Amino acid sequence: MSSGKTIVWFRRDLRIEDNPALAAAARDGSVFPVYIWCPEEEGQFYPGRVSRWWLKQSLSHLEQSLKSLGAELVMIKTQSTLSALLDCIKATEATKVVVNRLYDPVSLVRDHSIEEKLAEVGISVQSYNGDLLYEPWEIYDDEGRAFSTFDAYWDKCLNMQMEPVSLLPPWRLMPAAGTVERCTIEGLGLENELEKSSNALLGRGCSLGWSNADKALTEFVEQNLFDYSKSRFKVGASSTSLLSPYLHFGEISVRKVFRCVRMKQILWRREWKSQGEESVNLFLKAIGLREYSRYLCFNYPVTHERSLLRNVKYFPWNADANHFKVWRQGRTGYPLVDAGMRELWATGWIHNRIRVIVSSFTVKFLLLPWKWGMKYFWDTLLDADLECDILGWQYISGSLPDGQELEQLDCPQIQGSKFDSEGEYVRQWLPELARMPIEWIHHPWDAPLTVLKAAGVELGLNYPKPIIDIDKAREHLREAIFKMWEMEAAAKSATSDQMNEDVFDNSDSIKTSAILKVIPKEKSSCLTYSSNDQRVPSFQNCNNGLLPRKRPLPVDEEKLHMDKPNKQNKEAGTSGREDLCLTAESLASKRQKSTSSTSTSIISFTVPQYCSSSDGRPFQDHESSNLNLTWHEKIDLEQTSNKNGVSRDLATRSWSARNPVSFGIRFWAFWVFLVDF
Repeated sequence: MSSGKTIVWFRRDLRIEDNPALAAAARDGSVFPVYIWCPEEEGQFYPGRVSRWWLKQSLSHLEQSLKSLGAELVMIKTQSTLSALLDCIKATEATKVVVNRLYDPVSLVRDHSIEEKLAEVGISVQSYNGDLLYEPWEIYDDEGRAFSTFDAYWDKCLNMQMEPVSLLPPWRLMPAAGTVERCTIEGLGLENELEKSSNALLGRGCSLGWSNADKALTEFVEQNLFDYSKSRFKVGASSTSLLSPYLHFGEISVRKVFRCVRMKQILWRREWKSQGEESVNLFLKAIGLREYSRYLCFNYPVTHERSLLRNVKYFPWNADANHFKVWRQGRTGYPLVDAGMRELWATGWIHNRIRVIVSSFTVKFLLLPWKWGMKYFWDTLLDADLECDILGWQYISGSLPDGQELEQLDCPQIQGSKFDSEGEYVRQWLPELARMPIEWIHHPWDAPLTVLKAAGVELGLNYPKPIIDIDKAREHLREAIFKMWEMEAAAKSATSDQMNEDVFDNSDSIKTSAILKVIPKEKSSCLTYSSNDQRVPSFQNCNNGLLPRKRPLPVDEEKLHMDKPNKQNKEAGTSGREDLCLTAESLASKRQKSTSSTSTSIISFTVPQYCSSSDGRPFQDHESSNLNLTWHEKIDLEQTSNKNGVSRDLATRSWSARNPVSFGIRFWAFWVFLVDF
């Protein structure tokens, strides 16, 4: 063992076992474990109440584990992560910082900037893969390009050799001496007094911490994995693994989960247990989708703010704040949707299938912008995961080349009969419908008055009438799609040089939560965050430019059929690749001659204090906040990437080393939210 001093920078890798960064630091000498909480740098992706609660408990567990090994976790609350790291380096005289990589666009750029600054003062940063089975730059097709479909990507992954090494927890850690300004877990401010009463119910169903993650994995594999293929669609039941929060915060490594499940598959294959094999394949595919979400976000780093299909730019979203409020509070009048939204607010979790249903209702029935839903899920989910959240909402809104058809409108009534046939889930979360008979539980508006009276249901009083009729919703969706095509055609005819058309956001008039832009050049003032997670996005001018491509997708429910106007459909292959958002390097090369590296614009996110009720009377949104966030200067991704391209040291490979291609997702049966495998 050498005598070096190393800063171990913990982030979403809150575990001792199979932690590459911690293991490397322990081998090199003394360690200085640090967790840095910088609310300012979280930007618009400041974690929601339940997510911060989980983080707080995980940090407490990690702190105890490190202390038992001889080292103490130093927790710092700061306005600058870079300054905090420099303070730690100065106090300990460390020569190196080790960290496990993150792959979302915001973290990549922030990490690259920190790496550059540390290099200027002679401090090396060594990064490791602690979050994925394979690095995004390791998986390419035979031509060296990023895969365009999930199936092809995952087949390649399954056929690659995985590193068999499992890093055991170190027996002992040698602490590096040094004193910095630090705080307790309570001092981080992850949970305020107003939130504690609501959070008291969250811990009843699970045990947090990396050692408890191992127990959760073992319990699932031994008791529930075999029946996973049959039980995974039972909404409201413990039919899934519940591992997603552990995976998001890095309390368990995905490699350990993969190996453990794969061993079961080998065993069941020898015993000719076909159901077990099928269950394992489906579960591993869910793991693969998590990998794929990071793969796409890494290769197409604008997915957190832009749709990947050009035509969605022209979709006439209905930015109705009152509809958004009714949806998130579970008062739409559609029982399965309302039950899901109420469970989400109460527990911070909903089943994958319910996520599909409520998100589809948001986009297809209410025509609300997909980024509103994405931001709300980020605010309220216990296992909120940026890449999976992005991929899920883009998929459901028709923003991916091979995602769900935008015109596919699934009836909540039919979905309820299919996934909650006995109505148990609805009765659990909608007590006002507890006495409704099974045949009417998912569409009480059709029930005879005698049935409603016997069940104690008064539509419009103790349970709302449907916010919109199904036929009317179908008509509105059809009209919106036709308008989208008309606007797209008009824009094409008015544009003489299509090659110079910029790729902007997916809407010209919709403002959403101001997402942290790439490489902010100046710090913003400290923001005051509250526990009010149900925030209503406002409006902003933004554009998008991506062309449509037919997505052959099977549909097992009602589907909106219409005669589409004649429009060009690009063939698969090179031409199709030109329709998608490119990597930062590629975008930069297109615009470096026409734009200055200092050109900026401002994006703001305001939260309205009041919304209007259905009868026109103003009422205060109990989840609104008095936040009025004016964020960093918007640095054009193309310019910053051209100027500051992410280096190999922290991301291990430059974005310029990857060739952007078109992509599709052929996994309609396996939902991309990946929240609970």
